[in-house]
Amino acid sequence: MMRKPIIAGNWKMNKGMKEAEELASGIVEGLQGEEEREVVLCPPFTALQRIGEICLDSPILLGAQNLFYEAKGAYTGEISASQLVDLGCRYVIVGHSERRQYFGETDQVINKKLRAAISAGLFPILCVGEKEEEREAGKEKEIVGHQLREGLRGISEEEAKDIVIAYEPVWAIGTGKTALPSDAQGMHLFIRELLREIYNSRLAQDTRIQYGGSVKPDNIDELMAEPDIDGALVGGASLEVDSFIRIVKLRTPL
Repeated sequence: MMRKPIIAGNWKMNKGMKEAEELASGIVEGLQGEEEREVVLCPPFTALQRIGEICLDSPILLGAQNLFYEAKGAYTGEISASQLVDLGCRYVIVGHSERRQYFGETDQVINKKLRAAISAGLFPILCVGEKEEEREAGKEKEIVGHQLREGLRGISEEEAKDIVIAYEPVWAIGTGKTALPSDAQGMHLFIRELLREIYNSRLAQDTRIQYGGSVKPDNIDELMAEPDIDGALVGGASLEVDSFIRIVKLRTPL
């Protein structure tokens, strides 16, 4: 099975409603008829409904940046998986390094969120990645392996089929630094081998693994030329129409 590349734009805490509408409209217009790549936009919660409407008759799918693991209840400021589904979301980002770093999300919390997303019919994008000091200490595979194993704990093979893995080295997010394509490929291959160990060869071969970390128009082609890099989780470069469209329309032949 050929893995269809998936490019997701994570807008983070950016864009008011008017700006979000303009950005989404420009991307939808520029990617009319796009079939070779799966494209996902993840705006802030405040813009989800409107961006969903803009994307409705296009090939672009709606995603959320986060969710809570309970279905409902007294959880002020949180949003559930079913509420995201109601808004038209197909994808949700789980365990982004900024959630781990700034909001104290543990592997156990991320595992609960993953289960909640799957139960509601959402496709999770599970983020893993090491900090700069961990890479310098040669512990990057130990860290990423632990995050992946704990994140997937108790997730069946059938459930895991709908998960996208995003490898995001923390030291490359928003810093302008990007992992060398060969280094990124090495980690993607490690993740694929670990999925083979946890599940089986077929699931490992079919799972899409994105790269995230200062992905830009000028580095996407060489990143995507690597055999185990199946897409990108794009931050800053997804906030401009032209740069995001260029990333989606990469020049690397499929």
